[in-house]
Amino acid sequence: MNKGSNAKYWIWLTQALGYNNRKIKGLFELYEDIAVFCEGGEQEWRFSGTLNHNDIHKLKTTPIAEAEKILEQSRRHGYSLICIDDEEYPECVLNLFSPPAVLYVDGRLPDVDHVLTIGIVGTRTASNYGVRNAYKIGYSLSKYGVYTVSGGALGVDCASHRGTLAANGVTICVLGCGIDYPYLMTNAGMRRDIAKNGAVISEYPPGTPPKPYHFPARNRLIAALSRGVLIIESGKNSGSLITADLALEQGKELFALLGNNSPNNEGSNFRIKEGTAVPITDFMDIIMAFRDSYSREEKKPIDFISLADIEMIPVKGTKRVRKHLKGFKQIDPGYTIDDILDEKQDKEPEKPEPKHNTKVNLTSDEQAVYDYLTAEPVHIDTISRDLKLPIFRVLAALTQLEMKDLVLAAKGRKFSLK
Repeated sequence: MNKGSNAKYWIWLTQALGYNNRKIKGLFELYEDIAVFCEGGEQEWRFSGTLNHNDIHKLKTTPIAEAEKILEQSRRHGYSLICIDDEEYPECVLNLFSPPAVLYVDGRLPDVDHVLTIGIVGTRTASNYGVRNAYKIGYSLSKYGVYTVSGGALGVDCASHRGTLAANGVTICVLGCGIDYPYLMTNAGMRRDIAKNGAVISEYPPGTPPKPYHFPARNRLIAALSRGVLIIESGKNSGSLITADLALEQGKELFALLGNNSPNNEGSNFRIKEGTAVPITDFMDIIMAFRDSYSREEKKPIDFISLADIEMIPVKGTKRVRKHLKGFKQIDPGYTIDDILDEKQDKEPEKPEPKHNTKVNLTSDEQAVYDYLTAEPVHIDTISRDLKLPIFRVLAALTQLEMKDLVLAAKGRKFSLK
């Protein structure tokens, strides 16, 4: 059959019977062509032995035109539909107890059955520690060719997606609403960027608002699409623990970032304590856990990451969101670390000005970079060239100077004295 020829029938069944319904998979397993069932009418529906009286009533009272309207709306938005009977429907999703009848996709869903994918989940109210690690792990995994999966929310989700994008990697964002719904507009630009090299997906048609019960259902997809799931900061009652439990039920590897004893880490630390989650300190712990199946031969060096990128990530319930929202909209999400490192400065640098002294203990690289900088922002390539230091050493020094509150980082990898 032609791809998508049965899309309206699967949409119709979902509209009538609801989402996350095991009977959808039962019908898929029973009928080679779902059109036979849908067009067979009430007699066929009864003979299928799958539906009860209430289900049949819902089919009779749900017009097929409703499904046709959703199909047309999806095409108008440029979304693709992957139905449960399509060849490209992921096997890892089909293995679910109640897989979606339809996946709505903005972008291109990668072949998740044959690549290493890691889900990264955690609290929306992430600390700086959580945000930085989610960003850095997403970035570093992507440099090793690993695809990341998360839910597009504030905090940990957002940081992992953005870290992947900064490495020019592939990430999958699973939403608990329609792809086009104006949900978390702070992340709207990020979602558009994800679709350029990965996919934003949902089992809900365009225009569907988020409902509380959508998110646990969304979490089963995050777990299904991932070979392993990493928890970064998860409170005792955090929704990310639902994803963790679903991952364990599906036989996936579960990891948790080691954290302190704050409430933000209560849930993830308990998973480590009970032995269901493997404790990690950095991305390489995950790579090593999959070393038997990980086959990428050439691995890119992991660059040090400026704290300036991480400070722009929105987090629920903190001043970070309000403070950086305006500036965040001015960021070019496509301006990646690789682009910056390849950028060349045509203008000759001005002669460095005298600096003030500092009583803070600095390494030789940190001191050299600190002495070079002035109040005028200068690009990292210029610093590297003038000091004759490799980029990775300059980045390391700048990161430490930022942490010591001596240096300011601006957009475009420019730095100045604070």
